[in-house]
This record gives sequence, C-alpha cells and structure tokens, in this order.
Amino acid sequence: MIESARKYALQNAVLHNGKAEIGSVINKIVAESSELKQKIKEIVPEIKKIVSEVNKLSFAEQRKELEKIAPELLIKHKKKKEKQLPELKNISGRVVLRFAPGPSGPLHIGHSRAAIFNDEYAKKYDGKFILRIEDTDPDRIDPDAYKMIHEDLKWLDVNVHETVIQSDRFETYYEYAKKLLEKGNAYVCRCRPEEWRKLKLGKKPCSHRNLEPEKNLEEWDKMLGNVYDEEEASVVVKTDLNLPNPALRDFVGLRISKTPHPRTNDRYIVYPLMNFSVAVDDHLLGLTHVLRGKDHLNNTYRQQYIFDYFKWRKPEYIHYGRVRIEDAVLKTSKIREEIKKQFYSGWDDVRLGTIRALAKRGISSEAIRKYWIDVGIKPVDIVFSWKNLYAFNKDIVDKKANRYFFVWNPQLLNITGVDRLEGHAPLHPDIPERGIRKIILEKPVNVFVSDDDLNKINSGDKIRLKDLCNIQLASKNTAKYIGQDISILKEGAGIIHWVSKKGIKTKVFFPDGSVKEGIAEEGLKKEIGSVVQFERFGFVRIDRMNNELVCYFAHK
Repeated sequence: MIESARKYALQNAVLHNGKAEIGSVINKIVAESSELKQKIKEIVPEIKKIVSEVNKLSFAEQRKELEKIAPELLIKHKKKKEKQLPELKNISGRVVLRFAPGPSGPLHIGHSRAAIFNDEYAKKYDGKFILRIEDTDPDRIDPDAYKMIHEDLKWLDVNVHETVIQSDRFETYYEYAKKLLEKGNAYVCRCRPEEWRKLKLGKKPCSHRNLEPEKNLEEWDKMLGNVYDEEEASVVVKTDLNLPNPALRDFVGLRISKTPHPRTNDRYIVYPLMNFSVAVDDHLLGLTHVLRGKDHLNNTYRQQYIFDYFKWRKPEYIHYGRVRIEDAVLKTSKIREEIKKQFYSGWDDVRLGTIRALAKRGISSEAIRKYWIDVGIKPVDIVFSWKNLYAFNKDIVDKKANRYFFVWNPQLLNITGVDRLEGHAPLHPDIPERGIRKIILEKPVNVFVSDDDLNKINSGDKIRLKDLCNIQLASKNTAKYIGQDISILKEGAGIIHWVSKKGIKTKVFFPDGSVKEGIAEEGLKKEIGSVVQFERFGFVRIDRMNNELVCYFAHK
C-alpha cells in the first residue's frame, strides 16, 4: 500500500502542478486493492503522510522520482488535433475512385497509402471504391495475390464496393484498340523495339506510323490471329513526336506475349499495357477522381491522349509526392525468391514491409491510416517515418496493452532472509480496475533477473525488485531481503524487473532479424493474439505458445 501510495501521489502531483490530492490517491489505491476498503481508517493517516512528503518536493524532484519508480505513470502529452485530407475539387454527382494494384504479391506499406487515401474520400463523400486488379502482365502475377490483396484491404478497414479484374476485360480493350486504329490515332508497328525507340528519341516517325487505317486493321487481325511472335508487332498510340519530353512521344498500347496467364491460360496473346487499359477502364468505370503519386505524371499525360481521341470527360487527377521507404523489404519478386529458399518464413515474416508482416508485429491498421492522413496528399516528396508510425500505434495500443515483466538473458537470483514474498503489479497502471498480477514466491525464494541488470550491480548494492521488495546483493546470484521501504530509492537504489520460477521460456523476434530469449510471466498464456507491453523493453504481440512463448516486437 505504501509503495502504491507513493507512486500515485507522485503521479497526481505531476498532473496537478506539484500538489497531490489525497482523495485521488486513495481512490487509485482502493481501486487497485479492493480489500483495503475495509481498512480505510487505518490507511488514511499513512496516505496523508505520504502525500504531504510528496508535496514538499519540487516539481522537478517529483517528476524525477516518478520517472525512476514508475515511468509508465508519467503524464502524457496532449494529443494533437487529428489532420484530415483536403476537400476534393470539381465534384459533380457521386464520387467514384479506384485502387489498382498489380497481383505480384500481397500489399505492402507503400500500397496502403493509395488504398487509404481513396477509401477515406469514398467514405467522406459516400462515394464508390473500386478495387481494380491490373493483371495484364502475365510475367508478374502470383495466383495467390488475388486473394491476399482482398485480405489485406479488409484488414486495413478499406471498404471495397466493386472488384474489377482486367484479365476479364480483354475483349473490351480489343474493341477500343480497333476504334483507335480505325480513327488513325494508333498504328501497328513492326519495328524492332530498340529501332522504334531510337527513331522516337530523334523525333522521327517509323515507316508504319502513317499507314492507312485499313492496312493497320489488317495487321491488327494478324496480331490477334497469332501470326506474329513477341516483339514482332505492337499497337502504338500516336501523340506528338515533337514534344520536348521523349517519354510522351508515341507510346505502346498493346503488345504480344506468349506467356500463359494464370487465369486465362493461352486464350489471349495480345495484352494491353498499363496506359491503354487504365485509360479505357477509368472512363468505362466512371472514375471522377484519380489519386496517384506524381511519378505517374507522364502516365497521366499519355492517358489523356486516349480520353481526347474518344472525346471522353477526364477525371480530376490528384498527384501526391513520392515516398521513399527505408529499412523495409518491399520488392515482391525478391521476397518470393527468398521464401522459396526458406530465408523468409512467408509473406508475413516480420523482417518484411508487407501489411501482413506489420499486422503480425502488432502494428494496427488504425495507426497506418492515421499516419498517411497525417502525411497528407501534398505534392512534396517524403521519406517514410517508422518513428512516427510507431508513435501513432503507441497512442492506440497503450491503453489496450496489459503490462508484464520479461527478463532477457536471465540469471537465477537466490533471495535469503525471507520465507515468503507476495508481489502485486497492476495489469495497467492507468486502469486500476483492470486488476493486478499477484505473484507468490515461497521458500526457497528465487527469481530470474536480467544478466544485463546484474552486471551493473556490485556486491553490497541495495536494489528494489519492482512491485516486490528490497534486496542487497551479496554475490552475483545471491541477495538478502532487506524489507519493503521504498525510501531506499531516494538513497540512489536502482530498480529492476524480475520473473518468478514459474515464468515461461520466451522468444522475441525483431524486424531486423535478431532474437532475444528469456523468461516472461506465466500470465501471458492468456494474452495469445494480443499486444502487451514488456516493461522496460517495449510493445510486443504474443503470437503463440508451443514449448515456448513466441512474440514479435512492435516498437518501444
């Protein structure tokens, strides 16, 4: 009770400009240990005395002592007002947006930006969110990705109203390719790709550019009829060969690929490229606003040529800045190869930057959403901040996460001079009604402590085992019980964590590939699937319990 009174008095003082209120301290103590209600007359004088002692300290002294004995109780800074995305421009009728990933693997943290921006606007304007899976490159398709993308979006709390798969729409793309050829806005090029690119760089037309539409349609039929092999013919959309930006001069709209498609096998051999299929789909699906990174600016300009040729109304284009994501493995082709080699355990290996890897670590979808909204949709390039993401996640999980002790590199410490000890530690320091972890130690009284802590203590030093008792070290693995008076902290005694002999073997896996092994409290068995805080260590997600407890590190 004395220990609790001291820490709650310090917390209350820090919250109220240096003056603790006795009533608030009593309420906290009684909520933590309900049996004290019947002894209220006995404990009030002692609590008054402690509150008086605390109030005589300076604010700096109060904060310093609280930081030492119960840092988890320190006052939290006021949260900043949450940012919102800016209003959309040129709204007429229902807002329709899309998120268009390629099915090369599951989604990663970079994909989540576009998914969340579009979802936020769809929800804000009661609009329509279309998931369009762009699978017109058969060389870059993982058949499992179709399902994984849906699962990742569901976890991100993205509400999909309609799913469109481009490999179902080849006949539509062929229809519009033929129309462009008929109108003279496209041509079938038989040049070798490198020869065509060289001419384009020199602002010169190839020999096929000015063929009559009838001739181009004949060549088109040959493409569809499997007369030509890969790179022997392609449909090129005309732009302006005198444009200063060579990337915007004529671009390939459809090409030949003989690679079997996971969904259509060899039914089609003429494949639309991104700029062609996207322009056609954005119109036919009624897109009102297109949100994309400014690295797509050239694609926007190319696609607008197709809109102009068909006299379609263009959507409102919004280009946000590029993002560089450091310290994360994102490339799906590389990850897939490493999974095959068993270097990674799967797409959810916590060393990866995939959405499912972040979920496995205990990063919440809400934190990811808050992070991107806070970054905003400005055209400024940014570097992704893991630190800021973790700060958002901490704000969310801190109230939910119960507290436990975890001792890494454990050493057994024998405590003499006492036959029985009883530890009482709150499951959550700010929510006493959640209860306490009651741990009983009986003779011989032994606890596990971290080797790192023991190495900082000399023989004869006085130490407080948090929420348990005071000890004096006799040798590295032996200590003497010296009571409960927490005033030894004023004398400079350190405070360390411990785990009883009933603790369970535990492994914590980090995103950098490192692992820490140790002993954790037995009560963690009921926290499977939850995020908890290992005091003085960090937030972890408890994944499973086999012969040992397996945890994944989230952040400090």
